[in-house]
Amino acid sequence: MSPKQSFVMKFTNKIIVLFFLFLTGVVWSQDVPKTLYPTDKDVKWITDPTSKPIAEPAMKWGDATKRFSKDDTPIPYSKDPTVVKFKGRYLMYFSLPPSDKVKTPYGWIIGIAESSDLTNWKTVTELPPMQQCDAKGLCAPCARVWDDKVHLFYQTYGNGKNDAICYASSEDGIKFTPHPENPVFRPHGNWTCGRAIDADVFEFKGKLFLYAATRDPDMRIQKLVVATADKNSDYGPNTWTQAVDRSILEPQLPWETRCIEASTVCRRNNALIMFYAGGYNNDPQQIGVARSEDGINWTRLWSVPFIPNGLNDQWNSSESGHPGVFEDNDGRTYLFYQGNPDRGKSWYLSVVEIGWKDNDVPFVIEK
Repeated sequence: MSPKQSFVMKFTNKIIVLFFLFLTGVVWSQDVPKTLYPTDKDVKWITDPTSKPIAEPAMKWGDATKRFSKDDTPIPYSKDPTVVKFKGRYLMYFSLPPSDKVKTPYGWIIGIAESSDLTNWKTVTELPPMQQCDAKGLCAPCARVWDDKVHLFYQTYGNGKNDAICYASSEDGIKFTPHPENPVFRPHGNWTCGRAIDADVFEFKGKLFLYAATRDPDMRIQKLVVATADKNSDYGPNTWTQAVDRSILEPQLPWETRCIEASTVCRRNNALIMFYAGGYNNDPQQIGVARSEDGINWTRLWSVPFIPNGLNDQWNSSESGHPGVFEDNDGRTYLFYQGNPDRGKSWYLSVVEIGWKDNDVPFVIEK
């Protein structure tokens, strides 16, 4: 083979590889995102997946009333946790799949469980569709407490590009009244398909910030969007203003593959800390962390996962994903998340306690 032929073959092979990456939707970017804390090349994660809080968690729970094996054994199956403390008890809101045994005209719904210790949980009720907009299903809730009410932001399910964020409130944390004008938010712009899922809401700098995941117009790349509203409003569709005409965080790192979703934020040192899910379910999905001083512009803390998926023989070997941060009344911080070892045949929920170095750099507390 002549030097010219060799060059042509190498060039052709490179074009083929780039074309394959484009077709499969793999993010191809020359830009390496800035991080606050550089990591060495041999560092794979911030939290060792074999550490006891991850590998042997005190909480590994899932509602076992919806899915069953061939021999009728109940299978734990719960996703997307969000936790509040309300009127003396802990309440967890989470996603539940359609039942294997009871046919319904809708798909996913929201489950509500209670606990006295953040470890042992019991399902107390379910939240099925409440309006025409969520008639096909509702899931991925975000619960917050203010003004002596539980405020629930959640997504419609089963509508593809038309899924959007809805809002409901409750005076007891169990029975909810939906906003009559639901859905209340979906993004706009030529960079998004208009879909909104995985809501998270947090008060910051005198406003409510609503974070959600959307996709590009081709529905391949999942990324984050943010809107704001007056806390004293009714949280309806006319109160939310999209903050910027772009995504605020999108996948750029190899472990984030084609997806950033499930953001959940808390405040430290007058800034917001965001835990987010990188990668689609079972890619594996893993948990990253970013920081922002204005709620809009975000910088990752590290270039590697904060909480990775487990090793091959662990309960979370397929993923550690969809985080939900909870700050208790005593100031302690907990991060709930989902995982499974079988690429989604089961789904468990777990929790780690978060400590803070210099009051704004998270780490998993060893117990």
